[in-house]
Amino acid sequence: MTSTHALKLHRNAEKQLQRIPKKHQERVINTMRSLREDPRPPGCTKLDDVLYRVRQGQYRIIYAVFYNHVVVVICKVVRKPEDIYKNLPTLLARAENVLGNNP
Repeated sequence: MTSTHALKLHRNAEKQLQRIPKKHQERVINTMRSLREDPRPPGCTKLDDVLYRVRQGQYRIIYAVFYNHVVVVICKVVRKPEDIYKNLPTLLARAENVLGNNP
């Protein structure tokens, strides 16, 4: 039996999402929504204990999965630059902060 995860966005991820061109934005949003049902879809990459990455075209969605809270927190949504995976501890701290602010 699968449970639906709550989906939360860090405020930086919201801003990043708004900067994506409309023609790509809908597909990125649909991918993010699909993480509620399957937080580890085929093709996702585990980056850290709870951090994952999933691709949607030229964009990367970095997110944290908190199974004990049944929450997926979107930390970053960006085009694939070279430094996308820098500061993973900072991204994890962002996700935990969102989780702590909204139990």
